[in-house]
Amino acid sequence: MLIRNAKKEDWDEIKYIYELGISTGLATFETQAPSTYEQWVLKAHSECILLAHDESQILGWCKISPISDRSAYAGVGEVSIYVHPKAQGKGVGNLLLKSLIDKSEEQGFWTLQASIFPENKNSVYLHTKNGFREVGVREKIGKLNGVWRDNVLLERRSNIVGSEERY
Repeated sequence: MLIRNAKKEDWDEIKYIYELGISTGLATFETQAPSTYEQWVLKAHSECILLAHDESQILGWCKISPISDRSAYAGVGEVSIYVHPKAQGKGVGNLLLKSLIDKSEEQGFWTLQASIFPENKNSVYLHTKNGFREVGVREKIGKLNGVWRDNVLLERRSNIVGSEERY
């Protein structure tokens, strides 16, 4: 299994994995994937869009989107991570998230956050296993298919980037 930056040519497989995640009702408030690669990467940090793949296919993807355009939050990003159902439980998510954390620190991110449906216990576990901590639960933060849903808000602070200024 290898990790690399995503490319436009990967879009069909990326979109397919995203749509599989959307269909579970556990991954996102989105109800459909963007129609183009350009729309998908529009708000993402260009160096923090990664894929896990083997010789034949993409197994999962992850990316970081800055949470704000304000300069004070330049080092804070939101993590998205999706693994093909057939690749789940094989370490793909863990390798992706570890690689994304390393890449994020190279790019100057000091805080990563993730908003996860509490029912998505595997994703909550993956993030906590990789140094994220629960900050709180955002109750009824949004509707999915007409139903109010909660999100667990998790964050990870870098021990490398920005630590000298914070402590």
